[in-house]
Amino acid sequence: MIPFNKATVTPLEEQYVIDALRNSKLSGDGKYTMRVYEQMRERFGIETMLLTTSGTTALEMASILINLSPGDEVIVPSFTFSSTVNAFLLRGAKPVFCDIREDTFNMNEALIEGLITEKTKAIYCVDYAGIPCEMSIVNSIAAQRGLFVIEDAAQAVGSTYQGHYAGTLSEFGCYSFHETKNYAMGEGGAIVLNKEKYLERAEIIREKGTNRRQVLKGWTDKYTWHDIGSSFLPSDLLAAILCAQLDRYDEILSKRMSIWNTYHEQLKPLEQAGKLRRAIIPENVRHNGHMYNIVLPDDIVRTRLVEGLKKNGIMSYICYVPLHSSPMGRKLGFHAEDCPVTEALGARTLRLPLYADMTVSQAEYVTETISKLL
Repeated sequence: MIPFNKATVTPLEEQYVIDALRNSKLSGDGKYTMRVYEQMRERFGIETMLLTTSGTTALEMASILINLSPGDEVIVPSFTFSSTVNAFLLRGAKPVFCDIREDTFNMNEALIEGLITEKTKAIYCVDYAGIPCEMSIVNSIAAQRGLFVIEDAAQAVGSTYQGHYAGTLSEFGCYSFHETKNYAMGEGGAIVLNKEKYLERAEIIREKGTNRRQVLKGWTDKYTWHDIGSSFLPSDLLAAILCAQLDRYDEILSKRMSIWNTYHEQLKPLEQAGKLRRAIIPENVRHNGHMYNIVLPDDIVRTRLVEGLKKNGIMSYICYVPLHSSPMGRKLGFHAEDCPVTEALGARTLRLPLYADMTVSQAEYVTETISKLL
């Protein structure tokens, strides 16, 4: 059986977790949390980042920091995980779904202007499949209209756009370190604050609305309640796992890219024969090999292919049911025809298994099986 995903764990992760246990620092902001910050600073130039309990809570923190309120509108793609939208629905804001591009599955930046109203407060961009959005255009629109931009870079750690790292392309970047991501801590995430003015309040929100972090820094002798917040701080045990993963950054990236490139090369004849469409990467992007998608002729072919792959011991995934036409989306008043490109691609896209410890021979078996089935 070739699973859809499998976390890569070595003796290094075990060593760091045992060390964290022996340090008796089981709560957050310990030795390994600080080491993760150092790693992100050295590798990506990120100066201000806070680990969170998930990519979801990183997005929730961003929604609090920009003071989203009931009645506000947020422009967001529909082809994303529910976390992107839940983060601001919890603040009472309303989603305004933007259709996606045919090539990258990212928000179609050409449609954003037409969705802006006097109630619009923010644009939430999603770097789908580790491919950053056209952020220079999005940021320009936002600057002209006085809007916030939150970059949901959950899948894009290490990817670049015009030479700049995903997560650093707007005021707020949000990462996920879930076990399905390239670099994992089990459950976890991070918020990148690309303007330091947000740091003090972010630290308070992350610590249940208190200034506990200031006490730990020695700035004050007691901590008190200052703001709304929640328990957004992850255990240092989880940070120890992530620290080991980031120490293995180049190894993990190289292995994932090897699988991605094998898929891309082996599937070329099927694309030329009109059986499927391969992944498309813009010239101004360097991606991180997070996932490999194929686009099939229709949903019937996709369903039969999923079944056939499973019979041959290969797990694949349809990715997302578009949010605008999901049960919750319909409750909010949206319809399938609201985002036609999203709807069409959502019904035809298939995500292939891809993980660091997957072998090239396994990837070749996947492509050979797809070829036979199609």
